[in-house]
Order: sequence, then structure tokens, then C-alpha cells
Amino acid sequence: MPAPSDLQSLIGQEVGVSRWFEIDQARIDAFAQVTEDHQFIHVNPELAKQTPFGGTIAHGFLTLSLASAMSYDAVQPLDGVVMGVNYGFDKLRFLAPVPAGSRVRGRFKLLGAEDKGGGRWLIRHELTVQIDGAEKPALIAEWLSMQMVGG
Repeated sequence: MPAPSDLQSLIGQEVGVSRWFEIDQARIDAFAQVTEDHQFIHVNPELAKQTPFGGTIAHGFLTLSLASAMSYDAVQPLDGVVMGVNYGFDKLRFLAPVPAGSRVRGRFKLLGAEDKGGGRWLIRHELTVQIDGAEKPALIAEWLSMQMVGG
């Protein structure tokens, strides 16, 4: 766990890589059910075969929703962190579809760490979600989190 004072030396560096996550049709269907997004390219393998995708693909937001789990795997919390919350995204691009049956993982690069006072640190990571065996990533995001460090 890095101390807040050590963060500046890590800016620009990759700070972690998550495990691989399976994106099977069952996961895609469950996400469709929860979000009420039943577009055929996600949930109907027969119709999806007729598209340029050649089969069903994961929702972009499904891929993005795994960011927290990827972060837990890959990024060490700050020393003394009491709580962390999502603060938002400054940039987010979905670059390649994730076919059903694929695996994805997250790579994290520290872009910034700003002391906001009162034990609050605004942390900025670049998240790249790779698709196993694919040249192009599924998404790239500039992700902001606020970490509260106890005194």
C-alpha cells in the first residue's frame, strides 16, 4: 500500500493488472436482465450472427461495470484508506466489441493524485480493458476516485 506522499513518484507508471474475467453469454444475459437492455446484438445469438459482429457481444456498460472488480484486483489502496468512492470519468471510449466467450482484464496507469485536504485524495487512473487475444482494447477510460485517508 503506497503512502499518499509516494504517489507523485508513481505518476505515469502502470500500477496494476487484474485477473482475466470471463464474458460468457450467461453473464451478458444477466446484465441485460438487470439493466433492461435486451438489444438483440447482446441476447439473440441467431440474429447477432447476421451482423458484422458475427455473434453476440457484451454491452459496453457490462465491460465498464467490471472496472471496480478489476481495480480491487490490481490497484493497492493508499495506506490508511478508510473509504473510496467513484468520482466519475473525464474520458471514456468503447473501442472494440467484446464477443461472448471472451475474456477481459484491466490495466491501470496512475495519471494523477491530488491532495484535496481533509484526508481526501483525488486519484486519476487510465483504465485500459484488454480483450484476450485482440489487438484493440475494449475500452479506455480516465477514471477518477476519491480516497479518504484516516489520520
